[in-house]
Amino acid sequence: MSATAGQAADGVRSLADRFGIEPGMVVMEMGYDEDVDHDLRDALTDRCGELVDEDTDEVVDAVLVWYRDGDGDLFELLVDALGPLADNGVVWLLTPKAGREGHAEPSEVAESAQTAGLQQTSTVNAGRDWSGARLVPRRGSKSKK
Repeated sequence: MSATAGQAADGVRSLADRFGIEPGMVVMEMGYDEDVDHDLRDALTDRCGELVDEDTDEVVDAVLVWYRDGDGDLFELLVDALGPLADNGVVWLLTPKAGREGHAEPSEVAESAQTAGLQQTSTVNAGRDWSGARLVPRRGSKSKK
């Protein structure tokens, strides 16, 4: 194997690792459009299999939410993401980086997450144009349906 091929494989592996995605996990995707980072999606699907859409009846381990300013009410989107989320699950909110079209202000993200009962635990570089915020339910804030 060439050094370049090995580096590419390491890059894909580390990208999925940054999101904590493991084989066998069920990952739901919301907000998909043509502008998403396809390298990230490929890395995640290589690790866990196909992503399920928001119409799934499955309990999911993680939710990948692509959000751009103007996509609608972020609070409502985050509440919808919580519905099928497992008790120990995580929501990854992906937004365009500052200076990119559709960039969401950090204050909007923080307020919407807090109001939805989520807390931000970390951020990651999710690709050339996207940033990711790891959100988890605050203890006692997720209601079971």
